[in-house]
Amino acid sequence: MLETAPGLLNAVLRHGDVAVRLTEVEAYDGANDPGSHAFRGMTRRNAVMFGPPGHLYCYFTYGMHVCCNVVCGPVGTASAVLVRAGEVVDGIEIARERRPGAKDRDLARGPARLCRALGIELGHDGTDLVAGPVTLEPGESPADVSTGPRVGLRAAPDRPWRFWITDDPTVSAYRPAAPLRRGSR
Repeated sequence: MLETAPGLLNAVLRHGDVAVRLTEVEAYDGANDPGSHAFRGMTRRNAVMFGPPGHLYCYFTYGMHVCCNVVCGPVGTASAVLVRAGEVVDGIEIARERRPGAKDRDLARGPARLCRALGIELGHDGTDLVAGPVTLEPGESPADVSTGPRVGLRAAPDRPWRFWITDDPTVSAYRPAAPLRRGSR
């Protein structure tokens, strides 16, 4: 998973007529990672994370936005890489229609925005990234890759498992987890 994550940078995620070159990703290590959806074991929601690799794991965040991960562990071991940001390289007019008012640099800047620009929905959960309808095409390794903590996590926030193409303008801004308010859990 830590080898796979930076290897996804510059890969192209394609759905229909829209394609996004990946510029930022985050790694998640299943049962060994309290930040992972699979930390407490397999559920109906996270079953795709347990393999086979090369499939798309999709889920709702904040009850309304879809995010997606590339499954990368062997069958039976949950491991995935969150697709955080990218540059629309094909189908920009369609992406603009899906994200009205967004600057071109921001069309796929953030995991939910990326899915919206591509038209990825919860129904794409489990998609084989070779057979489609969402596909992943390898790209050239970037010249300069940065790494740092994952965005917005309270559990294991300091693991440097976020990877991005250094100085790429489509990379999302780093934000630590918001502090818990008193009385909330």
